[in-house]
Amino acid sequence: MSSEYVPPKVWKWDKANGGAFASVNRPVAGPTSERELPVGKHPFQVYSLGTPNGQKATIMLEELLQLGFSEAEYDAWLIKIFEGDQFTSGFVDINPNSKIPAMVDRSGPEPFRVFESGAILMHLAEKFGVFLPTSGPARAECLSWLFWQVGSAPFIGGGFGHFYNYAPIKIEYAIDRYAMETKRLFDVANRRLAESRYLAGDEYTIADLATYTWFGNIYRGEAYGEAATFLSMHEYEHVGRWVGEIDARPGVLRGRLVNSSKGLAERHDASDFDALPPESLQAIVKGF
Repeated sequence: MSSEYVPPKVWKWDKANGGAFASVNRPVAGPTSERELPVGKHPFQVYSLGTPNGQKATIMLEELLQLGFSEAEYDAWLIKIFEGDQFTSGFVDINPNSKIPAMVDRSGPEPFRVFESGAILMHLAEKFGVFLPTSGPARAECLSWLFWQVGSAPFIGGGFGHFYNYAPIKIEYAIDRYAMETKRLFDVANRRLAESRYLAGDEYTIADLATYTWFGNIYRGEAYGEAATFLSMHEYEHVGRWVGEIDARPGVLRGRLVNSSKGLAERHDASDFDALPPESLQAIVKGF
């Protein structure tokens, strides 16, 4: 804690101190405006943005479609978090926590919501019977690594990413604290991937998918400015091998393009990818 700051006896919210996320973060829940969410024609309606957590849902659905599950067709609607879309009544109805991604499963007689990226991955994996072992030690191992990622993500994003890249002032203690923890988490994964092809064993699972969206962005140098250099990503050889292998999966490539400024703002049909300009990642996707 800086010696220049003495916490008051009772904390009070000051929006002016919110930095880059002043319009997003607030200490209360609930909607701030009335607006219904759009609904498309497909069994799954995803409301998201192409962040690491948001990509988990779209990559999972594209992976399912790649495997031939036509029942996994989906509409992906863009939620502009800096414009407050996550605080509309329609979004809060499907995620009381006002965070992306959120999904409505309309494949059965009664639509129902699924929120939190880990819950979405588990729901889809169990529904289609892939990327999650059904029982025994293999299932336990997969879920252990999945919840390891879910539990550690805030240290990387809200911790390291925020204080290193987004905070209005640079605080040495905060950056050091979360850089240390982020590197420790990469070392955990690197040691595991030195002995195993994937996190949960020989098979690709939702544990890999969930972790990849966060680790891949940092390892490739696509997150938090110069974070890859600052954190010495070259030290994590086995993470690099794993990131490269998952990078090449066609479903992953397509899923990364959805709700993204580099690809599709929204996705409502598989043919939407064909409309992307040549300079986009379409050229990579077409290579498979």
